[in-house]
Amino acid sequence: MGNPKAFLTVPRQEAGYRPVHDRIMDFSEVEQTLNTSERKLQASRCMDCGVPFCHWACPLGNRPPEFQDAMYKGKWKEAYEILTGTNDFPEFTGRICPALCEKSCVLKLSMDAPVTIREDEAAIIEAAFREGYVQPRQHERNGKSVAVIGSGPAGLTCAGDLAKMGYDVTIFEALHEAGGVLVYGIPEFRLPKTKVVAKEIENVKSLGVKIETNVVIGKSTTIDELMDEEGFDAVFIGSGAGLPKFMGIPGEQANGVFSANEYLTRSNLMKAFKEDSHTPIMHGKKVAVVGGGNVAMDAARTALRLGAEVHIVYRRSEEELPARVEEVHHAKEEGIIFDLLTNPIEILSDENGWVNGIKCIKMELGEPDASGRRRPVAIEGSEFVMDVDTVIMSLGTSPNPLISSTTEGLEVNKYKCIIADEEHGKTTKEGVYAGGDAVTGAATVILAMGAGKAAAKGIDEYLSQK
Repeated sequence: MGNPKAFLTVPRQEAGYRPVHDRIMDFSEVEQTLNTSERKLQASRCMDCGVPFCHWACPLGNRPPEFQDAMYKGKWKEAYEILTGTNDFPEFTGRICPALCEKSCVLKLSMDAPVTIREDEAAIIEAAFREGYVQPRQHERNGKSVAVIGSGPAGLTCAGDLAKMGYDVTIFEALHEAGGVLVYGIPEFRLPKTKVVAKEIENVKSLGVKIETNVVIGKSTTIDELMDEEGFDAVFIGSGAGLPKFMGIPGEQANGVFSANEYLTRSNLMKAFKEDSHTPIMHGKKVAVVGGGNVAMDAARTALRLGAEVHIVYRRSEEELPARVEEVHHAKEEGIIFDLLTNPIEILSDENGWVNGIKCIKMELGEPDASGRRRPVAIEGSEFVMDVDTVIMSLGTSPNPLISSTTEGLEVNKYKCIIADEEHGKTTKEGVYAGGDAVTGAATVILAMGAGKAAAKGIDEYLSQK
């Protein structure tokens, strides 16, 4: 390492975020960047710790000590090559990864000041694009072909890795634009679509990967038809988990009730917040977002930017919120109101069927349930009405059963998730592999990418034996 004791003299410095009063007024990226010299100083904090826990914690097997050392020494191209040796999309992970590597960093464990690995990744790939290090790379073909279902993080990663191995790869995407959850689920202010996502998708295409949009597997065609009639040697399912859940309470069919999926898809993918949009989105004045996960925070912060007073309605306490601490912090900082220990029991509407309130009941925490969290218990007689005109349900998602129901021999569990082994994504149907949210249920981008990488290896081993 260039400076193994830098952590003793150089404090952790994050790039930070745009001022609150500024960032809530638009959908521009909220995270800022450090200049090159400051970034190199942060890279110097990566010490020669002997056992790189960061490497083992990363689902992609990234090598932070190596690329941080190169970065510190000003060898940006070398840093880029090390980083992309394991990570196909550092533009994504450098912005939205929960940074499991940092949580395992020795400096996190010893002094609660881990190396800024995630931000350093973003700096390396931005430098690579700026300096022209990112170039199309064609790889010799081996004569075998693989179909990839879904163009989200799992599908893109699997497709890219297989293309590098020499396979002819075609991605089938149900929507009109490639990117999966990267384009429809994650808000523009966290992950820019043109500046980042579209650029990385073009990189995948440059490897020779073909992308066919508006193809719904299970309706347009089936997995069996892809293999038996179109001649694909293997299939990877990375179709995600886009089927929303609802509470089943009275009034849930009222106008002005959205799933978080619909709300975010309209905003992120279809740009429905624009005045000239062909598919406009409702600009509520007072919005209740029911749920406490990361998606709930995304929906709430989106509604805020559309001009609403926004409430997070969650039946447990803040301690049990499933959203990342950083996401909760940003939401509070931007003015989101948290109505905790509160549970909706009915959605009220006016004579025209539009939402005009949500009836809630106060909760208290009882004994722990199967999840290990204390079970919320309704307080008798504590009902009250919250004055809102829009309700966004963010209660989780599950995989759409369309693929599994049209594919004989493809087994699913009780949650309708495809059964696949963790090591290589092998399913119960020969030649078919799966990974990401379609297998685990809704999770993180980095885990989906890791699953896509593992499946690519599994498919290569399978086809190499045929």
